[in-house]
Amino acid sequence: MNEIVLASNNKGKLAELSALLSNFSLLSLEDVGFNSVIEEPYETFEQNAYQKASTLFQFCGKNVLADDSGLCVNALNDAPGVHSAYFGGEPRSDEKNNHHLLESMQGQLDRSAFYKAVLCLIWQGKTYFFEGICEGKISYERQGSGGFGYDPLFIPNDYDQSFGELPSLVKNRISHRAKATEKLVAFLKEQTNSH
Repeated sequence: MNEIVLASNNKGKLAELSALLSNFSLLSLEDVGFNSVIEEPYETFEQNAYQKASTLFQFCGKNVLADDSGLCVNALNDAPGVHSAYFGGEPRSDEKNNHHLLESMQGQLDRSAFYKAVLCLIWQGKTYFFEGICEGKISYERQGSGGFGYDPLFIPNDYDQSFGELPSLVKNRISHRAKATEKLVAFLKEQTNSH
């Protein structure tokens, strides 16, 4: 079975991707003995995802998958963007980030926003990118307690509920990460069927 090392120790992410990539054996950073912190100094999701993937590839030489994602709010010039994880400052917390976002959006009539995910795959030594975008808007208050990150504040287009309220089955079908992963899965099926 083809192995892919995921540049993450996030068990939720590993489980989600393992279900979608059932023909592959997904390994975590822990599984390959990688325990360094990979810096993400860049201003684009693509560069940060590539930084994670290439660092890990140099370490283990296996097929590697990394992602970078975040929330981009039009009224805030696409902030928090690549800084989504620590928008509310250090130490990082979803609570602080959500609070800071709501404060930043006070008085803003344009609530439009989008989540963006970029997956970077190094497959047999070659680099590929897969992108997914989910458009929506920022609510005026937290809605629901499901999901993580900014999910309680993000209402996807064509829905009345936030990602924090929607069942995970729905979220996992329409989210930015789901869309990027769909493209990745199609690519990997093509690669493994042609050999």
